[in-house]
Amino acid sequence: MRRALELARRAGDAGEVPVGALVVQDERILGEGWNRPIAAADATSHAETEAIRAACRAANNYRLAGATLYVTLEPCLMCAGAIFHARIARVVYGAQDPKTGVAGSVLDLFASPLNHHASVQGGVLAEECGALLKEFFAARR
Repeated sequence: MRRALELARRAGDAGEVPVGALVVQDERILGEGWNRPIAAADATSHAETEAIRAACRAANNYRLAGATLYVTLEPCLMCAGAIFHARIARVVYGAQDPKTGVAGSVLDLFASPLNHHASVQGGVLAEECGALLKEFFAARR
């Protein structure tokens, strides 16, 4: 999660919402990402999707069975869909997202009867992850 926080800071330094993510498989980082929808002019360029895309390229496979996704913020609906389709086994996130989080905050898609399930662990370094977001938005108000 510390590496995800570094990636989140990278996003914040670029003026993007500071969220960072990485995909780990067999104790090796396969892909990293940070929010960049503004820079990419792409609404789907969330940290999770960027990390998943990089991991899929590294694995030369669209399936990441057995992988863990670490992300500083609870995934949204779109990112949960990408997680499911990539067959990621585990999601570890930092701060809860009371507005768009679908790992228990607004909805819990990870507990739904969908085809693929990933285990979820939230609250890892939650205070640090949340503080980064609060500072970012406070500076813009």
